[in-house]
Amino acid sequence: MHGLSLALETQLPKPYYLSFASYLEFFICILFCVPTMNSIGKLGAMQQLINGGRMMPAAAISDDSVLVKKILTEHNPEGIEYDVRPLLRIVEDVLICSTLSSEGPTTGALARVENVEDKSYHAGQTNMLEALSAKIDRISCEIPYKTLCGVDAHSTTVAIFDMLTIFKWDVKIVLALAAFALTYGEFWLLAQIHDKNQLAKSMAILKQLPSIMARASSLKPRFDTLNDLVSIIVEVTKRVIEFHDLPSQYITQDISAYTTAYNYIPVASYWTVRSIVACAAQITSLTTLSYEIFASTDAWELSTLIFKLRNINDHLRQLLNSCHEHIGKKMDAEAYQMLRDLFSKPHTDNMKVLKALIYAQDDILPLYDGVTKKRVSLEPLRRKNVLLLFSGMEISTDELMILEQIYNESKAHAPRMESRYELVWIPIVDPNSEWIEPKKKQFESLQENMSWYSVYHPSLIGKPVIWFIQSEWKYKNKPILVVLDPQGRVSCPNAIHMMWIWGSAAYPFTSSREEALWKEETWRLELLVDGIDQEILNWIKDGKYIFLFGGDDPEWVRRFVKEARRVAMATQIPLEMVYVGKSNKREQVQKIIDTIIRDKLNTQYWSEQSMIWFFWTRLQSMLFSKLQLKHSDDDDHVMQEIKKLLSYDKQGGWIVLARGSHIVVNGHATTGFQTLVEYDAVWKDHADREGFESAFKNHYDKVHSVVSPCCRFEFSHAMGRIPERLTCPECRRNMHVLTTFQCCHDEKIDEDFFVSTVTPPTN
Repeated sequence: MHGLSLALETQLPKPYYLSFASYLEFFICILFCVPTMNSIGKLGAMQQLINGGRMMPAAAISDDSVLVKKILTEHNPEGIEYDVRPLLRIVEDVLICSTLSSEGPTTGALARVENVEDKSYHAGQTNMLEALSAKIDRISCEIPYKTLCGVDAHSTTVAIFDMLTIFKWDVKIVLALAAFALTYGEFWLLAQIHDKNQLAKSMAILKQLPSIMARASSLKPRFDTLNDLVSIIVEVTKRVIEFHDLPSQYITQDISAYTTAYNYIPVASYWTVRSIVACAAQITSLTTLSYEIFASTDAWELSTLIFKLRNINDHLRQLLNSCHEHIGKKMDAEAYQMLRDLFSKPHTDNMKVLKALIYAQDDILPLYDGVTKKRVSLEPLRRKNVLLLFSGMEISTDELMILEQIYNESKAHAPRMESRYELVWIPIVDPNSEWIEPKKKQFESLQENMSWYSVYHPSLIGKPVIWFIQSEWKYKNKPILVVLDPQGRVSCPNAIHMMWIWGSAAYPFTSSREEALWKEETWRLELLVDGIDQEILNWIKDGKYIFLFGGDDPEWVRRFVKEARRVAMATQIPLEMVYVGKSNKREQVQKIIDTIIRDKLNTQYWSEQSMIWFFWTRLQSMLFSKLQLKHSDDDDHVMQEIKKLLSYDKQGGWIVLARGSHIVVNGHATTGFQTLVEYDAVWKDHADREGFESAFKNHYDKVHSVVSPCCRFEFSHAMGRIPERLTCPECRRNMHVLTTFQCCHDEKIDEDFFVSTVTPPTN
């Protein structure tokens, strides 16, 4: 026994000395369970198992820099590129078919094989094997040989890397994994068919498989651990391949995540191959030493390697995510610049720009036809005037209803040859938001209610397109309508304003048409109410006096209506009145309408909120249309009056007095009411001499010159083109620019997500 102890001490390194009892236990196990092995092989195998066990010092595992030093020194890739993905797919197929299921080594594995899809490999997948098969075979022989000779796992790993110095890291790992797959696959192939094939049966007896299969249940926990390790080996291998596949044109050494990963790949490669060696050693010990030694060796090494590789895999995934994020930004910036270049060049038709905006590939049908309710290609838009409606999914029912009416009128009344235009809805959704079920249903509902084309799914609109429409066309979450001519040139950056103002009369919705319409337009009542209330148009034809008024103060409305009726009776003028609300505060407006009904005030009102919405939308559109055309507001009477009305609306209330089409006064609510109150005391005689129209205007101007309320405009971030300067419609001085935060309580304010989350790249 003393001789045995000395023999073991000479075979084992001093740091790994075991107690005499431990040596004796291993010696007896090997002596009686593996009688076919000679003494040197048994001692070598025992040493390998001990080195692989928990007796290994922690420092030997944790000091990665020491472990990979020699490997890094010898690493000298020759520059030949190998696409190892096809080889890895073959290896994965072998490992999947070799993986145990819960039923056990034989029936479970066989069941998995029967359920695996039958695959055939084309020449491109197998040609690489002709160049690399010799390396795979040599490694597959080297691992069991060194295991049986007692070489420790680290030395075996280094020896494998020595065979693969001319290959890149991903190739090294895949070749080592392929070598293991040969051994592992052979073992389980024999296990699956040894009872059905005589040749397999004879080979299985040589490898002691019948006795191993008889003890399948007791071995299953060890194979479960082995399978877990094989699975994480494949995962890390894929991460290393992904790293090598990163496009070099978008990523460089100055990217911190790339540099970190570049320096970390050798460590990941070492531990992956080291784990492959451990797996191969387990199979070798099972088929060569016997199942008792396989079962008795502690699973600590495999569990430790699983833990190690999972950490490596998580770290590589994080680094790869950072690299992909950087690459994505570079590619998005490139696509954004391509869009800018594309719109600066002439084209024979509009297909290039439409593909760049909507979907560049030909593998799917990107549009949804609102008429046929089927998916279609971009081809129906070729060489047509195309109106691109950009909006979020908050586009209102009112907007869609009026768009539908204008669209149908334009298609019906436009001349046949000029009616070659189509409308396409392009939904703009926050690319960082989650596509949840309510949002999906909201999108599908909107899409189904449109009679024109729409993009089949918001995900087809890339982030560079969102950047482009935000920066170039000033989209900020409010609908815009960009018009492209048959060659893809922008004929109007936003036709939504002229569509709201003039409807189908604005066809073909180009900037030149917008200019022409404004040249024909004057400050008249039809401009304010056209297309909204037919009864007002009838009053205009009859030459009646008409008061349009609005505000959010019920008491002022009550007093103003009564005072206006009193003065009208005194002056014997035919007066009609209509309450048209405010540009916001819908709930407050509804309360005033309820007051008019309850108190039976002698005035008309717009009971439908859509009419009130359209009135104020048209007014705001008039202002933005003028700003878009860069009209100088100092010399534009229509623009000055529009600005007054919008400003008075923000200060509480307003009045517009017209006689027929002619607008007499466009004024502030307080000033207008005071003018009426002072009729008897101040301007009654003037009205008797000069008429109501002249007297009312003269006195209003006098009161207004004394009161002179401030003018105020509010431009939301979502409105897009905000003017850099604006003159006061009263005094014609430049107005002060202030930042205002406002909450109207009953209005849903959707903050534009682009302001915070989507920033176009800067050149």
